[in-house]
Amino acid sequence: MAFDRISPSRRLRWIGAAVGVPLLLLAAGATGWALTPEPAPPTVTRPAAQPPAPPTAAATPAPKESVPAAAPAPAGLPVVDYGPAPTGFPADPHTMDTTPLTEGAHPTRRIAAYTAPGGRPLAFLDPTISGVDVTMPVARRQAGWTAVLLPSANRTLAWLPPGGFTTVALRDQIVVERKPHRLTWYRAGRAVRSWEVSLGQQGQETPLGRTFILGRTPPPEAVYGGVDIFALGAVPDDPDAVPAGLRGAHIGLHSWHHDGELGENTTNGCIRLTRSGQRELLAELRPGTSVVVVDELPAPPPTA
Repeated sequence: MAFDRISPSRRLRWIGAAVGVPLLLLAAGATGWALTPEPAPPTVTRPAAQPPAPPTAAATPAPKESVPAAAPAPAGLPVVDYGPAPTGFPADPHTMDTTPLTEGAHPTRRIAAYTAPGGRPLAFLDPTISGVDVTMPVARRQAGWTAVLLPSANRTLAWLPPGGFTTVALRDQIVVERKPHRLTWYRAGRAVRSWEVSLGQQGQETPLGRTFILGRTPPPEAVYGGVDIFALGAVPDDPDAVPAGLRGAHIGLHSWHHDGELGENTTNGCIRLTRSGQRELLAELRPGTSVVVVDELPAPPPTA
């Protein structure tokens, strides 16, 4: 059976970003006075002079968190591209967390990616991969640094020092459940639609964990049903298990030329849904949207 090969040479096209507006809540305090009965004094006396009250000490501001310096990155470091990312980056400690990631980081120039705040630089990130603008979901912030999901790698983070990237709002999320073969699209934390999907066959299972939509590409063959494909940041867990002609391919989210295999494990790791469902997602989701693959949610979404 054909696999969804997403060629690095094909130019991906973007979906426009949707910008979320953060809300700021203001709290006001109230002060009360205690009332006591006033006794009638027998005589009026002049109170003794009281020493002036000592000046109130000004509140000491909390010390600012120091930002670990970024070590200079050697010019010869590899650049993350469509091929497998360099190893040595830290694992995503919350890779199965389905909490929506609502912000993405887009490099505005070539920047170094580090193992930790103040850690070792292992690679460079460019603003584009194969000519496509890259937006990586922000997974964590610490000591002025930003951790993002690393492209072309599974369940891996890269740490970015301040500067060299802009942030964008991410309003959508995709959650894929392997056991019920279900994909659910969420917007602002609320389930919008669910679809039955087919997933990776034995030995080529759809990788678990958090990843994201890297970009989109036209279908290279008729088996994709004539509908564009989303390339994800994830790659096969076992690259040697896929057919030799598919080595280096990313996991894809796409349709198929028929729906007879929905609910089954028949792909080479990709996620297949109906053509109408894929068209709807293509129209609504922007690159950088987070995708989480789990075995099963604790409770089915209301759209199931």
